[in-house]
Amino acid sequence: MNGKQVKLFLVDGTPGGLTTAEITNWTGSVLSARRSDLAELLRREEAERTGAYLLLGEDEDAVGDTRCYVGEADVVATRLRAHAKEKPFWSQVVLITSKDTNLTKSHVRYLESRLIELAQQAGRVTLENGTAPPRPRLPEADVSDMEYFLGELQIVLPVLGVNVIRVRAARSQAVASPPSESPVFTLTNKHKSVDARAQQIDGEFIMLSGSVVVSTWHGVGNALSTQKAYASYRAQHEGLVADGSIVVEGGTARTTRDIVFGSPSTAGAVALGRSCNGRVEWVSPEGSFGAWESRGVEDD
Repeated sequence: MNGKQVKLFLVDGTPGGLTTAEITNWTGSVLSARRSDLAELLRREEAERTGAYLLLGEDEDAVGDTRCYVGEADVVATRLRAHAKEKPFWSQVVLITSKDTNLTKSHVRYLESRLIELAQQAGRVTLENGTAPPRPRLPEADVSDMEYFLGELQIVLPVLGVNVIRVRAARSQAVASPPSESPVFTLTNKHKSVDARAQQIDGEFIMLSGSVVVSTWHGVGNALSTQKAYASYRAQHEGLVADGSIVVEGGTARTTRDIVFGSPSTAGAVALGRSCNGRVEWVSPEGSFGAWESRGVEDD
């Protein structure tokens, strides 16, 4: 098992406030702040460096309820001051720089391009950027260094709760261990023509692209608690249709990307159009998801 030490520092001692994140022996430096803490961030040394950044904002009409803008600058503070006036959507900023100040303009332009590519590949947010800008020409050794930098960044950002570039099987080049993946589980219902597939990967339950699910969600429920749960499932299904994650054609609905759910039961409910005991109903040739989840656990 190859561990990884990520160091977090709450600058103001408040969870969710100004936070720095680093990995031992990595030159990168990540700083996350709420928009309300922008003035404090701009006073820090990191903001005067060359770097890349992410602007994040909640939007119920966006993929994953999140909009994101990826940028870079010679002096990040200058660009962020402009965005504070010109871009109203964001509520969080993530600043990406280097502790040794060796990131050049070409390096951060490369990072910006690759961050947009990875965000598009991950499909977890709606990007405010258009297409990714072309990657600048870098020496072969510099490209290798930047890809290693990105690999470490793919570990640090999710620790901060930022999953913009979290793609399947993302791994630092320094970590040789394979991703933690379950078998592929299926959920079928011939009457509703449902044929969904899912995996748990690195602790996330993911319905896989190409899964066939219900085209509309009809569940109602009798008890008040059931009605609230069904309303939540319906809203998730409708949101996934609205953002293009589920496409309905000729009465058949199919997922167009890998979709992360909070639990197998929620994924099952969205797929089936009714409540679902995901630990029982998602199955593989080896048994149910619940049985797989409990593997190796013995009674006292």
